[in-house]
Amino acid sequence: MFSQGQLVFAGCFFVAFVIAAIYAYRKDLRIHKEFYKGNYKILVGFLIFIGILFMIKIFFKR
Repeated sequence: MFSQGQLVFAGCFFVAFVIAAIYAYRKDLRIHKEFYKGNYKILVGFLIFIGILFMIKIFFKR
């Protein structure tokens, strides 16, 4: 399906991308802590909303 060269390139690209993402995140960690306080509340609210929709679907299916 993929040639050996494509697989090697994909592996190298993935490793380089992960290293770059970690470096960028660590560089901006102080800024993230300052500007994104409390963002977990939004995530929890979203998950609760999705759960409620799932419960409604199950309830009306029966």
